[in-house]
Amino acid sequence: MSLPTKGMDVAAEMTAGSVRDDRAGLVRRGRALAWLTIGWNAVEGVVGIAAGVAAGSIALIGFGVDSYVEVLAGATIVWRLSKERRRGDISQAAERRAVRIIAATFLLLAAGVGVESVRKLVIGARPEDSLVGIMLAVVSLVVMPLLARAKRRVGQQLGSRALTADATETTLCVWLSAILLAGLALNALFGWWWADPLAGLAIVYVAGREGLEHWRADELADCCA
Repeated sequence: MSLPTKGMDVAAEMTAGSVRDDRAGLVRRGRALAWLTIGWNAVEGVVGIAAGVAAGSIALIGFGVDSYVEVLAGATIVWRLSKERRRGDISQAAERRAVRIIAATFLLLAAGVGVESVRKLVIGARPEDSLVGIMLAVVSLVVMPLLARAKRRVGQQLGSRALTADATETTLCVWLSAILLAGLALNALFGWWWADPLAGLAIVYVAGREGLEHWRADELADCCA
């Protein structure tokens, strides 16, 4: 009678081990995607900010700053996954902390770009054309959707709100790229200088909304925990 029981125990242990191995693989994949995010956005940020300063484009500068917001979010995800890799699990407190850091980066970006966009509109600052900025936006429109999709898939499989929030932030970068491209193109083609600060304000709206949604979702999770 004991043999079937032992067999069931062995099968259960093998299943549990397989689940742990699968999760460890997802953690490694999540870390690789986070490091890719950090590397890509570090370069994108330098190019965006430099081109924005050269052209006097607040939308382009805001896009470059958002790249470093993504770097911070990526570093947060590396920290969160490193804790799980060392301990084999992650506390809810660490998960919530990661979500709130990501939410705060959205709100900081919205505040900074919002102030400068309004200032540009009030004083009538006219940005110059930026071919580099247009090319950067086009490349980002190709790369970011692929990266966001991969991160969202891993986040859902791990059941991690922090990774899902990070994927949303990468999706936001896709929208920012489209907004940036529209603002730069309108200015370059038709001389509509006000399209640039308006694109900056559109970035503010999207970033602020996402930041508040993540922060409120985290507070709701705290209440329901």
